[in-house]
Amino acid sequence: MKSHQKGTHVFETRLGKIMALKENGVIRARSIRYARSERFQRPVPVESLSDLLFPDKTPVCPQILSPLVEKMIGATPVEKFEPDESTQYLSLTLPDLISESKPLPVVVWIHGGSHEIGCGDLPTADPNEWVKEQRIIVVTVSYRLGLFGFLGGNEKRPANLGLFDIIEALKWIKGNIADFGGDAENITLFGQSSGGDAIAHLMISEGVEGLFQRVIIQSAPLGLRHKRQRMSIEFLKKTEVLKDETDVYKMMDEYGEYVPSVIRYGLKAAMPFGTQYGFPPLCTEEESLGKWQENAKKYDVLIGLNNNETAFYLKTSEALNKYFGKGFGLKILDKAVEKTTDLIYGTPARQFAENLAKGGGNVYLFRIHSTLKDNHIGAPHCIDLPLIFGNESAWQSSEMLRNIPWESIHENGQKLRAIWAEFARTGRISDHSEKPEILTIRKIE
Repeated sequence: MKSHQKGTHVFETRLGKIMALKENGVIRARSIRYARSERFQRPVPVESLSDLLFPDKTPVCPQILSPLVEKMIGATPVEKFEPDESTQYLSLTLPDLISESKPLPVVVWIHGGSHEIGCGDLPTADPNEWVKEQRIIVVTVSYRLGLFGFLGGNEKRPANLGLFDIIEALKWIKGNIADFGGDAENITLFGQSSGGDAIAHLMISEGVEGLFQRVIIQSAPLGLRHKRQRMSIEFLKKTEVLKDETDVYKMMDEYGEYVPSVIRYGLKAAMPFGTQYGFPPLCTEEESLGKWQENAKKYDVLIGLNNNETAFYLKTSEALNKYFGKGFGLKILDKAVEKTTDLIYGTPARQFAENLAKGGGNVYLFRIHSTLKDNHIGAPHCIDLPLIFGNESAWQSSEMLRNIPWESIHENGQKLRAIWAEFARTGRISDHSEKPEILTIRKIE
C-alpha cells in the first residue's frame, strides 16, 4: 500500500543529508543546488551540502513574463519564485515506498521557453501523476536563460552557458541518482520546445559521454537553428551596455529594446536567444549534421511535434483573428499554421530523425493530433504539457484548453505517459502497446 500521508524523508548521500517531502504518494526533494556560477562564467559543481531544508521560494533565472504564455497556459505564481542569477538547481520526484532491489529509470526534464523564460519547477510541469503511474524518477532542471545563459560569444561573455549548466546537472544526476533509488545507467533526457533544442545539441556536445542513454525531443524549433551567427553578434554588441548592470530587474526591463528585428533576420529573430555553433561545447554548424550521424548509435531517440504548433501564436492573435478569423480568411490562417508548423518543426524533425537513422540510430518519429470537433486551435505548441504532466488544477485558467474536456486530456495523457515511460525504460515502443488516439508514431528505418 502506498502512503498518502504528509511527512518527510531524509536521503543520506555522498554530498550530505537531503531532506524531502512525502505527500500524495510521491517523495520530492526540491531546489537542490548542483553548481554555482558568477555572471557570465562557467558553472562550478557543488562538492558538498550542508543539511538541506525546503527553500521558502523556488529559485528562477531573472526573466520577463510572457503575456502569451500567461494567457494560453496560465498565470505564473510569481510570489512563489525568487530571482537568482546562479540558477543551477534541480528537483527530484520519485515514488513513495522505493524498492531497494531494482533501481528506477530516470527521466530528466529540460523545460522550454525560447531559452528565455521558465524554470524546472512550474506547476504545469509537475510530474507527480507520471511518477505515481509509471514508477519512474523525474528530475527537473533549472539553468541560466536569456542574457545569462544563451547569448554570449566572446571571452567576457561566453556562449552556451545554459548548456554548460545542464551538463553539470547531468553529471550531478549520474553521480548521485543511485542514492535516490535511480538507475544511473538508464537516464532519459526529455525536453519540450527550446528544451528539446537544447537536448538535440547536447547529443553533439563535448563532455557528455555516458551521461544519458535516451532522448525525447518534443516540439523543438530546429528550423530556427540555422545561420544565427550574425543575429547573435548584433544582439551581443547591443546588450554590451547591460553586462555590468547590478540591478537584474533593470536588465530585464531594458534588454527588449535591443532584440534583433524579425524583418531583418526572419523567423529566427522570434527566438533571439539560443545555442550557438562554433563555441564550446558545440562544433561548427557545418559539422553538426555529420556529428549527429556519427553519434546516432549512442542514443535512443523519440522525436516529434504537435500537428498545429504555430496555432499557439497565430490563432490566438487578436489582430489576425480580426481579419482572418472566419470564412476565406480562416482558410488562409489555417494554411499559414500548416506551412509554418512544417517549416519550423515538422520537416526539421523528420530530417533530424532520418539523418540519425542513416547513422544506424534507433529513432521514432511521432505527431500529436487533435480529434475533437469544434476545436479551432487543434493541437498547438505546448498541448503536450498537460498530457504528459497532468495536474488539472494548474491548467484551470489555460485559454489553450478552454474548450477541451479534462477527461479527454486525462484519458489520452495517461496512455501517452505510459508510452513515453516504456521508451524511457527500454528505448523501444512495442507495436502492441496501447496508444492514445491522438498519437501517430513510426520507427524510422
